[in-house]
Amino acid sequence: MAFHGWKWLLFLGRQTTLAKVWRSRRGGPSLCWKRCCHWSTGKSLDPEVRAFLEENTEVTNSGHLTPEIRLRLLTPRCRFWREKPDLWPYGDPFWAIYWPGGQALSRYILDNPRVVKGRSVLDLGSGCGATAIAAVMSGASQVLANDIDPIAGMAMILNCELNHLNPFPITIKNIINSEAGNWDLIVLGDMFYDEQLADGLHHWLQKCIRTHQTEVLIGDPGRHQFLSHSIRSQLHKVIEYSLPENTRQENYGLTSSIVWSYQPSNSLDNS
Repeated sequence: MAFHGWKWLLFLGRQTTLAKVWRSRRGGPSLCWKRCCHWSTGKSLDPEVRAFLEENTEVTNSGHLTPEIRLRLLTPRCRFWREKPDLWPYGDPFWAIYWPGGQALSRYILDNPRVVKGRSVLDLGSGCGATAIAAVMSGASQVLANDIDPIAGMAMILNCELNHLNPFPITIKNIINSEAGNWDLIVLGDMFYDEQLADGLHHWLQKCIRTHQTEVLIGDPGRHQFLSHSIRSQLHKVIEYSLPENTRQENYGLTSSIVWSYQPSNSLDNS
């Protein structure tokens, strides 16, 4: 099966299977920088997993919005571009695709380092870790990457190595619906692919903003599930980027991606 088949299955899965996992994994107790369950920067990767990821991904910095960042991704030169998806042994590799919303967020942070400089940043649904990497490169004081897939966490460590960075803390818990963490900035890209998950995000992000005055930036190319959600009325467009041709082809005709600032009204009900 060609990778376009892969990509379509991943896109569908991101709206169904992964969304169910996000909803089912409830957040635990209060999460903060020193109490969060995460990989420490000194933790080594499982040698077998490392070898598999290195063998079956390609290091690239082309075809996307941030050539400054090198990433391990699935590309046409990779074996699993052609293999059947069910032969991949570690679950759907959403992290191995550099999604358009994440690309826009990462580009914006690299071009505007003042957004993160000296601030604590949570990268929610981090995937390949590009936006977290961009935050570190741009001078964030603390960065926490969050993804529910442990293989994504391992891939992020490899991507930090590629960019000559010490790995940042990574949590693989679902922190949506947990106690609001005290972050200066939360960034999330391509997360609004399921209505119920979007509702949970909407509620939790409001709580973070009200409790800690957290700033929230969302990357999304304007997919229907995002623009049709009630959160849309509380978003302000920050910047729009034209996507490279390679990214357009891999995302079924999407031509641009947008960074949005989330600013919920104080009139919304607290809960």
